[in-house]
Amino acid sequence: MKSVMIKPVKARGRALERTLEPRRKRTQSSKRSGSRNPKHHDRFDQSSYLSSSKAVKIVSMLAMMICSPFFIVFMWYTMVRADGSVEKACRHFFQFGIRGIKDVWPFPSQRACKLVGAFVLFEAILQALLPGERVMGPSTPVGNRPLYTRNGIPCFLITLGVYYLLWRERLFNPAMVYDIIGEIYSVLICATYITTTLLYVKGHMAPCSSDWGSSGNVLGDFFWGMELCPRLSSVFDIKVFMNYRLGIMGWAILVISFAIKQYEVQGRVSDSLMVSSLLMLMYIAKFFWMEAAFGCSMDIAHDRAGWFMTYTCVTWIPVVNSSVNLYLVTHPIQLGRRMASTIFLLGMLCIYVVWDCDRQRQLFRNSHGKCQIWGRIPTKIQARHQTERGERKSLLLTAGWWGLARHIHYAPEIGAAFFWTLPALFRHAMPYFYVTFLTALLIDRANRDDKYCRVKYHKHWEAYSKKVRYKVVPRVF
Repeated sequence: MKSVMIKPVKARGRALERTLEPRRKRTQSSKRSGSRNPKHHDRFDQSSYLSSSKAVKIVSMLAMMICSPFFIVFMWYTMVRADGSVEKACRHFFQFGIRGIKDVWPFPSQRACKLVGAFVLFEAILQALLPGERVMGPSTPVGNRPLYTRNGIPCFLITLGVYYLLWRERLFNPAMVYDIIGEIYSVLICATYITTTLLYVKGHMAPCSSDWGSSGNVLGDFFWGMELCPRLSSVFDIKVFMNYRLGIMGWAILVISFAIKQYEVQGRVSDSLMVSSLLMLMYIAKFFWMEAAFGCSMDIAHDRAGWFMTYTCVTWIPVVNSSVNLYLVTHPIQLGRRMASTIFLLGMLCIYVVWDCDRQRQLFRNSHGKCQIWGRIPTKIQARHQTERGERKSLLLTAGWWGLARHIHYAPEIGAAFFWTLPALFRHAMPYFYVTFLTALLIDRANRDDKYCRVKYHKHWEAYSKKVRYKVVPRVF
């Protein structure tokens, strides 16, 4: 195995490897910070995202963990066996009840387990061995700054290249993925609960940094997680692996597999599925190109590794994001050259705006504001926030796209999702579930992020909010 040497990088006189400090030092650090309870010394606040009632918290978490697998199976059944009709799927389940669910439930199979296992192992090897630039994540609540290896583009290109070669040399037929997609979904669901259990045990017995904590509730710790930056080694971040290598990469693999299935059945790929697939793959390529910027996203920077994050990354992202393609495999729609081109160009415009938003923010951060955005030196607000290791400074960008709205990148994100769903036209509502869900999710995330930053930056965020008045859509919201 190829070894990777990590050189200490100093930030304000502290080695960044403190993210991976041993448990003994972490306990001492909590004592120095004056915390009375080491379980809570890093300001564990995930439970603040829930309602104030303890009973409602418990019911909400249990409902999500119990009902989510049923929804995934319901979506699969609707797209594959009910022709995308929610009414037809509901009529079946209401008519046959529990027996109807049991009869159609796609239990995990040996083939599905082998496919998922091979994919996970391959991606783990790529993440661990491929070289890449070492980039720093944002400061955590206790002042740590984790290091990440930026090797997303090589992983993406190698994954797609190997997948294509396996198909061309007839060593593996990607169309089989569609044939057993229900069983694959079941394997992903089971993997979510197994992985979460392992993360819960690790959080109690072997946390790898001082960014850990307990809510004092077993269910809350299992659901939200205990560690902010769980790792298996200095170069293998578990959250990055689940989110980027399994979730996003798995999404790309499903998109390609569905297109190949339609090609083998019908001899060609319809322009509707082609447009949808190309837009998704372009978005995914953009994601890996700007991978370093996503280290500052709420998923990586703020959310802990519990059931919620694991389910979102391992199951929800690849399954739900590719659901419109699953529908189009057996429901090809010919859009015509003019409509297909228009939808593709509008989708690409949205993807470009998302990329440019991320580019501006990353350029601003890397240059500490000493750059040009839209041909001029950007305006900014100098903010300060407190951590358990003292005061830190941050710069808030108020120019370019980020001078229009505080979460301006969410608007083109929603637009891109709409345009890669539009090729399904409007025969059924289920293909539009993802874009509807994404809209609700990003509006909620904008509100959550605003609350988090208001607590973190205090008066500086108030000044920022007065200068950049809108949250997502200028002059609208």
